[in-house]
Amino acid sequence: MVRSLTIQDVLYPDSDGKPMAENTLQYRWIVRLVTNLKHLLKDEVAFVAGDLLWYPVQVDAPPAPAQAPDAMVALGRPAGDRRSYKQWEEEGIAPQVVFEILSHSNTAKEMLEKQDFYEQYGVLEMFFYDPESYDFWGLVRSTPTQPFTRITPLNLPWISPILNIRFELFDDGLAIFYPNGEEFKEPSEYIEERDRAQQEREMAQQERDRAQQEREMAQRERDRAQQEREMAQQERDRAFAKLRELGINPTELS
Repeated sequence: MVRSLTIQDVLYPDSDGKPMAENTLQYRWIVRLVTNLKHLLKDEVAFVAGDLLWYPVQVDAPPAPAQAPDAMVALGRPAGDRRSYKQWEEEGIAPQVVFEILSHSNTAKEMLEKQDFYEQYGVLEMFFYDPESYDFWGLVRSTPTQPFTRITPLNLPWISPILNIRFELFDDGLAIFYPNGEEFKEPSEYIEERDRAQQEREMAQQERDRAQQEREMAQRERDRAQQEREMAQQERDRAFAKLRELGINPTELS
């Protein structure tokens, strides 16, 4: 069944018609960011999304101001599925942190417009990175009313005050680290770790099952030995009873 368009669909469409990424490198970086940010904040009340339209204000007629950051973090908002992030439905909370992964088609004008949008609507930390040229910069502030401080490669390594993640630039490009020093992983690494953990759990269960079987076998051996002792005792008792019937005291036998 095809859903009919509503006025909300017209005012706040779910797509801007642009692709999530223009190449595999850009796509991989976006997925890596979203995956690791979700992992980082899994125990927090936080919404993390990639390429999701954010509408900061309500309008009466299109077009509504919007941006779709490559990755965004809204602390204080619960995780879950959304068709878009309508700020007035999110207790007025703007994403505090956004990431943009650049491709060859992005222009300086486009990035300046994104910066202006994020600044106007309350973003506290924004980071831009080109995985081909290794060009990186960030803009950070403590409150929406403060001016931004610019973060450049000269400031690296640098730690995000909000997320406590570390940015560092190496000869082969940007690396981002968890607060514990572990580097952001590829999503496939999480799958491999999950599979490895599952294998370890299965092996541990097999060890527990084998140990249980050995305990049960040992108990059966003890039970069998006990039965043999009881049978031997019964035989002795019968033999002694027979001797007594014959008038022989078994205790006097050598």
